[in-house]
Amino acid sequence: MNRVMLVGRLTIKPELRYTGSNLPYSRFSVAVNRTFTNSQGQREADFINVVVWRKQAENVCNFLDKGSLVSVEGRLQTSSYEVNGEKRYRVEVVADSVQFLESKGARTQGNYQGGNDNVSPYDYQSNNNLTTNDVSVENDPFADFGESVTIDDDFLD
Repeated sequence: MNRVMLVGRLTIKPELRYTGSNLPYSRFSVAVNRTFTNSQGQREADFINVVVWRKQAENVCNFLDKGSLVSVEGRLQTSSYEVNGEKRYRVEVVADSVQFLESKGARTQGNYQGGNDNVSPYDYQSNNNLTTNDVSVENDPFADFGESVTIDDDFLD
């Protein structure tokens, strides 16, 4: 079984692109906090690449922005390509579903201020806030979510 479920924040504003056959898609990255802290007591994050297709891609690009809290469900996919004779590999989540976990108003009421589009894992602080030179994403409701979650089978249909 190949199933991936993530909850995190977008690291950039998604851009809508089209294949040669005019199929819409978007690639973006989701910052997902790890459940533990490092030896300095800081919480680190993983930056997971995601691709979404068709109408879902259009919705993501129309309604989400950098810093948006999302849930992504899909499958892990690997691919390879060559650049100047050097083989490179890509691992990404092909999203079946991207759920918007906060309203646009929640981000504009102090949780998010747009700015620098460059986010790195080293920008995560021990207080679970994503910070860059001019970005602050606070009050993540899933930051310290340590309990198990039961999802009814009807939810996945």
